[in-house]
Amino acid sequence: MEFFLLITALWLGILTSISPCPLATNIAAISFIAQRITHKKIVFLSGTLYTFGRSITYIVIGVLAVKAFVNIPILSDILQRYINKILGIVLVLAGMVLLELLPIKLPSFSVPGKVTKKFLEGGVLGSLFLGILFALAFCPVSAALFFGGLIPTAIKVKSSIALPMIYGVGTGLPVLIFAVLVSTGVEYLNKVYHIVTKIEFYTKKFTGVIFVLVGLYYVLSHIFEIF
Repeated sequence: MEFFLLITALWLGILTSISPCPLATNIAAISFIAQRITHKKIVFLSGTLYTFGRSITYIVIGVLAVKAFVNIPILSDILQRYINKILGIVLVLAGMVLLELLPIKLPSFSVPGKVTKKFLEGGVLGSLFLGILFALAFCPVSAALFFGGLIPTAIKVKSSIALPMIYGVGTGLPVLIFAVLVSTGVEYLNKVYHIVTKIEFYTKKFTGVIFVLVGLYYVLSHIFEIF
């Protein structure tokens, strides 16, 4: 596995985690956990299990997607013939979503408050299941990054576990930082939240431009055969 692909997967995960929708669920989860657990080490453990839970979800989705395209003869044949062409188009579309040039509305998965409370009452282990559930709460930006950026790449290099796992770690990495901040003082959380919100605007645009440029390269190279 190339180091560049692992870094890319991590970056996509981090970018997902600081997007408004996932960031809100991350902060909510850690805030709820911190309300009941005040010990630093346990808060950090909760954040770690929450991150692990998110990774499990992405690994399962990644395995299903990659195995389907690789092991089903018809899909495998399509993959071998057209993956570069498809990847180019998908990257351009995903980049346009990140740049808000292509507004889309996706049905989102939300977790009822009662279910969330039930998991939190389960103590530290509850944060693991909370991470699994919150990972399913896709919004347009996170869907574009995961299904438009990560999954096509994972299919191309036949990485059903490594790339989705690293992506999952990326989505939960800031949560560990927030867990420490919450355990030391909630007042710091608001300051960091505003900083992250500003950073998210620029990082999303930057990644969107990269997606479009790389996608155009694939389109020009493999569809129009200019390069």
